[in-house]
Amino acid sequence: MSKASLVELRVLSLIPPMTQLNTPYPSTAYLTGFLRSRKIHAVQEDLALALVLRLLSAEGLEQVAQKVEAIAPGKRSHSLQAFAAQRSRYLATIDAVISFLQGRDSTLAHRIVNRQYLPEGPRFSALDAYVDDETGDPLGWAFGALGMQDRAKHLATLYLNDLADVLRDAVDSRFEFVRYGESLAASQASFDPLARALAAPNTLLDDCLEKLTLDVIARHAPTVVLLSVPFPGTVYAAFRIAQTIKAHHPEVRIVLGGGFANTELRELAEPRVFDFVDYVTLDAGERPLLSLLDHLLGNRSQQRLVRTFLRDPQSNDVRYINMVEPEVPFEDVGTPTWDGLPLSDYLSLLDMLNPMHRLWSDGRWNKLTVAHGCYWKKCSFCDVSLDYIGRYETASAEVLADRIETIVRETGQTGFHFVDEAAPPKALKALAQELIKRNLNISWWGNIRFEKTFTPELCQLLAQSGCIAVSGGLEVASDRLLSLMKKGVSVDQVARVTRAFSDAGVLVHAYLMYGFPTQTVKDTVDALEYVRQLFANDCIQSGFFHRFTCTVHSPVGLNPAEYGVTLKPLPTTNFAKNDVGFVDPTNVDHAALSVGLRKAIYNYMHGIGLDEDVRTWFPFKVPRSTVSPQYIEHALDQF
Repeated sequence: MSKASLVELRVLSLIPPMTQLNTPYPSTAYLTGFLRSRKIHAVQEDLALALVLRLLSAEGLEQVAQKVEAIAPGKRSHSLQAFAAQRSRYLATIDAVISFLQGRDSTLAHRIVNRQYLPEGPRFSALDAYVDDETGDPLGWAFGALGMQDRAKHLATLYLNDLADVLRDAVDSRFEFVRYGESLAASQASFDPLARALAAPNTLLDDCLEKLTLDVIARHAPTVVLLSVPFPGTVYAAFRIAQTIKAHHPEVRIVLGGGFANTELRELAEPRVFDFVDYVTLDAGERPLLSLLDHLLGNRSQQRLVRTFLRDPQSNDVRYINMVEPEVPFEDVGTPTWDGLPLSDYLSLLDMLNPMHRLWSDGRWNKLTVAHGCYWKKCSFCDVSLDYIGRYETASAEVLADRIETIVRETGQTGFHFVDEAAPPKALKALAQELIKRNLNISWWGNIRFEKTFTPELCQLLAQSGCIAVSGGLEVASDRLLSLMKKGVSVDQVARVTRAFSDAGVLVHAYLMYGFPTQTVKDTVDALEYVRQLFANDCIQSGFFHRFTCTVHSPVGLNPAEYGVTLKPLPTTNFAKNDVGFVDPTNVDHAALSVGLRKAIYNYMHGIGLDEDVRTWFPFKVPRSTVSPQYIEHALDQF
């Protein structure tokens, strides 16, 4: 690129609704930092946060209230009835509550905890399950006489969740705080549902998003806009943003990329996508962006683009161009920057009282990657054939520590969330030693594999360096199924590793799975018994059960016979393609088991029911677990 051309190039990266509200999604920080390291003018904005703050204000709620009024009283949901009855209190309190959750007015906690200040809608009914018979305090078990700030934060979060329900019922049925219009994009073979939604009259949310989009375009005057779409729940809003830019600033080039594109748009053939965006790029964005920007400046032919979809103007067909060029090494991608994002405006929410689980929504974390890809890349449920898993690269501990120091200086915050698929233990050990050597006082947490390399000594070292929590996959909690899915761990090993972390004072979250190929009801009941014992023996403090989903890029999707299943035919697609149904000869109704599993794990996370037979969680008869009640205890004793 010529220096004269670089002066004219202005890149704006946008986070579309909806992602996290407590901290920025990191993709734009990575790309902005990388582009600036190459002397390219790059800025970023979080429209997900901006949209929520616009709606959750006195002015925004007044507009929402008008929508509620337009709905006949007899057709209002329970949430809308509660809002209408307390409208004036919501309008009077919303700005103060947002300020409190942004950490600007801690003294408001005194009023919030007295339960007289906030209007209370249906979400507060969940508190009734925890009322202490002696004190009448529904939150005393969690916060006691102290913990006023957290107690107030939890009540304020319930208040916001009530308002999210109002937005969904009165303004847009697709709205949720962490996803927006998800069903329009997730594994949608056809672009038609999304096209219809984009052609429909604007909702209040659409109007707000349109105004915010035009504001940021006017403020930054970009020549290129990057839309990062990590999840299906960000796609609708991303296309609304692109639609607005095309209508008012057709000269701006728009590029779509991110996790959704990387997993679901790998066979994109829908030309209508390019009525909204100009390019769609796949996988790590650094190399495709450099090639694309060079092309836009006239220094590179279209044929030399990398991992890029575009529409041919003559034939109207979608073309995929992938000139093979070396990736930008992980050591050379630069340091993420949060410059330009309103870090003091993010909301610390406390919707789950479990101390580990709250980390995902409470606090503003600097998100950083220790390595690119996964060093294991064998798990049969994972998209190991894709770049973000399959291409494994590391950076030295010195480079990582340099990045951490730079980020702390920029943000003034010392909390880090390492967002690797599975942070490698060797790299974590080296980083911990470097952090200790430099006296870098940070708090960090991240995802790992529960492998035997994490000895008690290593866990203590990581804790000394600032590790406060780890999460990892126990998945099906069955040695037979763990072997089938090539997880590379056993139940015994998970027990020992998780206990080593817990003994070091590190919180542990377990990702749990049900519905894996050939998993029987007995397998599921036994798995829950293992999980109960892990909680009871203080090996794990948090967990979450999710249903196994077969994807076309995973080993199960690529080689179903190896796992004893057959795939259901996929519809002809020219848009999104990821999830694929399968026929399991066990014919287990896993959906029926889900209620019991989630109820059990929720109670275990709050210390409830740890002495009960696991069969009591299921609303129908299931077989008795054959796992010894002391299995985990014995495994730990042998350790």
